[in-house]
Amino acid sequence: MGTKQTRYTEECKSMIVDLYHTGKTPSEIMSEYGLGKTALYKWVQERKEISVEQETLTAMDVRKLKIRIRELEEENDILKKAMTIFAKK
Repeated sequence: MGTKQTRYTEECKSMIVDLYHTGKTPSEIMSEYGLGKTALYKWVQERKEISVEQETLTAMDVRKLKIRIRELEEENDILKKAMTIFAKK
């Protein structure tokens, strides 16, 4: 039998990371919320802020931006192909 895996909302993950940053110990957090060490530190790392051109981003923000760029590139390729098809008519 495996252990029951709990799904945490993004809001909950952010709140837990805030607790970590305000000084609550990792062992207290893991015990209180039933978390493993890997999950806690992954969430902390994902929400670590970096400054880029006077803006603050997290690793999660960068990941979301990369996904959005990929989506826009695909849409752009589709539109280019459509323009080629319509230009021939």
